[in-house]
Amino acid sequence: MELRQLEYFVAVAEERNFTRAAERVRISQSGVSAQIRRLERELGAELFDRSSRAVTLTVAGKAALGPARAALAAAGAVGRAVGEVTGLLRGRLTVGMVLGCTVTPLFDALAAFHRAHPGVEIALLEDNSDRLVEGVRAGTVDLALVGTAATAPDGLEVLTIISERLVAAVPAGHPLARQRRVTLRDLAAHPIVCMPSGTGLRTAFDLACAAQDLRPVIALQAGAADAVADLAARGLGVAVLSESMAAGHGDRLTARLIDDVDTPVMLALVWKSGQSASAVRELLHHSRRAFAEPAPAPAPA
Repeated sequence: MELRQLEYFVAVAEERNFTRAAERVRISQSGVSAQIRRLERELGAELFDRSSRAVTLTVAGKAALGPARAALAAAGAVGRAVGEVTGLLRGRLTVGMVLGCTVTPLFDALAAFHRAHPGVEIALLEDNSDRLVEGVRAGTVDLALVGTAATAPDGLEVLTIISERLVAAVPAGHPLARQRRVTLRDLAAHPIVCMPSGTGLRTAFDLACAAQDLRPVIALQAGAADAVADLAARGLGVAVLSESMAAGHGDRLTARLIDDVDTPVMLALVWKSGQSASAVRELLHHSRRAFAEPAPAPAPA
C-alpha cells in the first residue's frame, strides 16, 4: 500500500468523480483508476460503487476513508516536523477564495509567501463561503478568504478585512431612489436581485429578513457583485449589495443603506483554531502585511 494510492482514494471519495480527482492530483484518469484498482486488490474489497454517474463509497470504502485521511495527515506531519527543525517549509498549502471576488492583497500575500518558501506548493480553490468554511473545518482547506455575517465561524480563527453594512441599489427613477430611508419592509415590496445562498452577503440578508418574518421575492441571483449591479441597472429588481460593492456602480445606481439591518457583512480570512502548521502561520504573516498596505478595498461577497 502506497501513500499515493491513499491520496488518490481520498481524492475520488471527496470529488465523487474520477475525472475531477485526476485533475486534483494532476495525473491521468487512467492512472488514478489503475492505482485504485491495485489498492482494492490489496485490501480485498471494492472501495467504490461505479454503477451510477456519481461515484459513491461502498461500505468498505466508508470504513477506509477515515484511516486513509489520518495516514496522509500523519505523513504530512512528518515533513512539517522536519521542516520545523531545518527551517525549511515544504508540502502543499490549499488556500480558498470566495467566488466573484478579486482580492489583489491576497494575491500579493501568496506571491510574497512563494518567494520566501518556494518548496511549498500552493493550490488556490474558489467556492462559495459556506463550502470554504466547511473545508477549513474539515482540514481540506488550510486558509480561506470568505464572506461571513458572523464575527467568526464556530471553531475558527478570523482576521477581518472589511466590515460593511448592506445597501439597496436601484437605477434613477426607481421609487426607492426617492426615499431618504429604506427599510427591509420597503425592499420586500419589490423583486430582489442578490447573491446566492452560501455567500456571506446573502446570509446577512436572510438573517435580517427572518428576524422580521419577511419573505421577499428573490427574483434573480448572481455570484458576482458586478452581475447583481448589472441586473438591477436594467430594472430587473432591487440589488442587495455591500457599501463598497455598490460604490463601484454609483454612475448608474443609487445606493441607500438598509436602515434596519445592523448586522454587517464581512470579508475575512479564516483558519482552524490552534492551527500550528508553519506554512499557515507564514501565510498569515504575509497576509497581514499585504492587507495593511493602503489599496482599494475589495468587496465582501
